[in-house]
Amino acid sequence: MAADLDEKTDRYEGLLADALAEADPVPPADSPLGEAAAEYLEMAESYLKDGRHFREHDDPVNALAAFSYGHAWLDAGARIGLFDVPEAGHLFTV
Repeated sequence: MAADLDEKTDRYEGLLADALAEADPVPPADSPLGEAAAEYLEMAESYLKDGRHFREHDDPVNALAAFSYGHAWLDAGARIGLFDVPEAGHLFTV
């Protein structure tokens, strides 16, 4: 079972890191929606950092949860139009 958890944690960490690299804010930065996009990115980046911290401290369950939550912020932002993201592929559900 640990191998399954390790594999899934690796996969979700990579998914979040790749999604962060691909999510480009659409609204102007100085607009309310631009501020929202910046907050969504900050949340995703924070969850990536937290997940890596949990991994370093041998806590793969919380690492996986953090990576999943971080990706959810980006996916939600993409769905409501805050980010320009690739529509093909596995990174987003748009």
